[in-house]
Amino acid sequence: MAGSNKLNITPPRWLLAELSYKCPLQCPYCSNPLDYAKYPDELGTEDWKRVLSQARKMGAVQLGFSGGEPLTRQDLSELVRHARELGYYSNLITSGYGLTEDKIVELKQAGLDHIQVSIQASTQELNDHIAGTATYQHKQEVAKLVKKHGYPMVLCVVIHRQNIHQMPEILAMAENLGADYLELANTQYYGWAHLNRDALLPTREQFVEAEEIAQAFKEKVAGKMKIYYVVPDFYEDRPKACMNGWGTTFLTIAPDGTALPCHSARELPGLDCPNVKDFSIEQIWNESKTFNFFRGTEWMQEPCKSCDEKGKDFGGCRCQAFLFNGDMYSTDPVCSKSPERHRIDEAIASARELALSGQEKPLIFRNSKNSRQY
Repeated sequence: MAGSNKLNITPPRWLLAELSYKCPLQCPYCSNPLDYAKYPDELGTEDWKRVLSQARKMGAVQLGFSGGEPLTRQDLSELVRHARELGYYSNLITSGYGLTEDKIVELKQAGLDHIQVSIQASTQELNDHIAGTATYQHKQEVAKLVKKHGYPMVLCVVIHRQNIHQMPEILAMAENLGADYLELANTQYYGWAHLNRDALLPTREQFVEAEEIAQAFKEKVAGKMKIYYVVPDFYEDRPKACMNGWGTTFLTIAPDGTALPCHSARELPGLDCPNVKDFSIEQIWNESKTFNFFRGTEWMQEPCKSCDEKGKDFGGCRCQAFLFNGDMYSTDPVCSKSPERHRIDEAIASARELALSGQEKPLIFRNSKNSRQY
C-alpha cells in the first residue's frame, strides 16, 4: 500500500458492518450489489471482532449491523456484546423478519442500543408484494416488541412510486405503532434500485405532494416523533455530499471482508478494494488506494475543480457519476452545473412517461423474479 500525501486524514466515525448478503426478503431496491451471489464467503466471528476492535481504536463510535439480513448470523449477539465492551453505540438495521421476543431480550442483554425495523408499505398486500415474502404481520408485531423492551421505536420506509401514494397511511401506521423515529427514505438509485429505476422513480408531482404531506405531519407530531425525510437527489439541483466526503467519516465492511468507502463502491472500476483479511483497518483507511482515490480535490474535473461549492458536496456521488456517465471522475449528473444533467432529466421523463401510460415495467426482484405491478 502506498501512503497518502493529499491531506490530513480524519479517522472513521461510522462503521457499517454488512454481516451477510443473505436475506429472506427480495426487495427490488436492495442496496446489495446485483452480483451479490459472487460473494458467498462471510467473515468469521473472530475476524469481525478484530475489525470492530481496530475501527474502534481508530475512533469509530457509531456501529451499524446490516446486511442483507444481519439476523441470519448466529453470532450476532456475540458481536453485539463485543461492540458494547468496546464502547460503540450499536444499531441493528433489520427487516425484522425472524426477530423474536427472546432474541430482542438476548440482544438487549448483550448491549444493543438501537433497532431499526423496515416496513415496505402500509398495507399487507403491498408490503408483502414489495418484500417478495409474507412479512407484514410479523413486522407489525416486531415493532411493538421493540417498543415493549425499551428500545427507541425506529421505523424505516423506503419511498418509491409503488408506495408513495400511501404516504398518509404510512404516517398513520408509524403513529399507531408509537414510533419515536420515522425515516422516510426516498429511494437512492444504485444496485437493484438502479435496475428498477423506471418502475420506482416517482413523478415530480407525486414527490411534491408526498413531501407536503410528510412535512405537515412532521409539524403535527413535533415533540412526539422525529421524522427524517431523505430527499431523492434526482429532484435537487445540487448533489448530496456523498458519505460526508469520500474516506472522511464512513467505513463499510462487506460480508467477505472487502473494505469500502460506501456500500456501492464495488461497482467502480480499478479501485482494488482491500480486504480486512489482508490488511489492518488502519492500513486500509490511511494507506489504501481505494480510500485515497477521491480524497481531497486533486481528482476533480471541471466544473467541480473550480466550483465554489466543492467543499459542500465534494463533487457529489462517484457511483452515480459512473452509473450515468460511465466516468467516475465526472461531475455527479444531478448537479445543474454538470454537462450531463440531461441524463437525469431523461431518466425522470422516462419514468414519468411509463407512469402516465399505465404500461409499467415489471419489477425485477432481488431473486431475479419478475412480477406484475400493484
